[in-house]
Amino acid sequence: MALMFPRLARNFARNGYFPTDEATLERALQALEPASQTMSIIDPCAGEGVAIAEAAHALGRASVHAYAVEYDEERAAHASTLVEHCLRSDLMDTVISRQSFGLLWLNPPYGDLMKDPAGGREFKCRARLEKLFYQRSLPFLQYEGVLVYIIPHYTLDSELVGWLTRHFTDLSVFAAADPQFKQVVIFGRRIRQRDLPSPMIADQLAAVHHAERTYLLDVGRGAEEAEPLPPAWPHQRYRVPPATDGPEHFYRTTLEPEQFASEVHRLRGLWSAADAHLGASQRSWRRPARALSNWHLSLSLAAGAISGVVTSPSGRVLVVKGDTHKEKSLTTEYTEGEDGSVNETRILTDRFVPVIRAWDMTPNSATRGQVLTIR
Repeated sequence: MALMFPRLARNFARNGYFPTDEATLERALQALEPASQTMSIIDPCAGEGVAIAEAAHALGRASVHAYAVEYDEERAAHASTLVEHCLRSDLMDTVISRQSFGLLWLNPPYGDLMKDPAGGREFKCRARLEKLFYQRSLPFLQYEGVLVYIIPHYTLDSELVGWLTRHFTDLSVFAAADPQFKQVVIFGRRIRQRDLPSPMIADQLAAVHHAERTYLLDVGRGAEEAEPLPPAWPHQRYRVPPATDGPEHFYRTTLEPEQFASEVHRLRGLWSAADAHLGASQRSWRRPARALSNWHLSLSLAAGAISGVVTSPSGRVLVVKGDTHKEKSLTTEYTEGEDGSVNETRILTDRFVPVIRAWDMTPNSATRGQVLTIR
């Protein structure tokens, strides 16, 4: 299976899409070794799905469940023809089970992050998309799983290098075969810090991590030039571990308009059983024991218990209907554990919003026939 023609690749690059070149892909796949059992692999920035599909073939297509996430509609449609599980979604808008994949193939978007005036993720060094997608994707990878991380070499600052050396062992970095985008390919095997077998070995690993950190920082600064990916892999290969279980969750939390229309068509409308939702008969309301105060009236109106035609002393005629609905506000927090793992906490807060809608039926009114909303 070949990648797109170079001319098309350059066109995509101008639009912010940097697909992995064919030579880099072929050489990187030589570094992987399949498990003897079923494996699950994921590419959260899949593009047209070529890289993750090639990885599945290299590991043994019959033994691999391949998952992909891609934001662009056209590229996601192409990727869905190459892998069995493909989400068309922004990665930040997905729910994906943690520690469910033995291989994380990550070639994220490149660029600086725009500052969020409402607050959000904080970075000690330069805020980059490569870091954001690393933070979001790392929890997907199971321990002992393999990372293939393709980024520009200048992204390797002290913050990102610190994450890599804490989360991974057996780190190695190579220059991509095509030097056009100044990319490096980083391999690593995910570990828990608390799983270190003894203080002596922990000290040895700390020395190794220090050497890895220094080299990665030198590559990031341009003081060292990473060796190019070898045409034939000369080192011990990275073994992709078998899948523990398939991911329990793999879905997006919102729908695009065309996706919503497709679901409505599939379900043959949203109210196929209108009587079950709206009630087959109208209840008769009993008169209150005494006249309602303004507070009772406003509360009942917002709750939807009062509706109908209202005429004001000035002669204005409104058809009113009140209701209250619940909205959820989402905040996301990332914390780093003592073992180097990145924990994501999503907090959903309920908020009840009363809404009153009025249909202006006043004769000769400037807003006659319009629906007015009071929140």
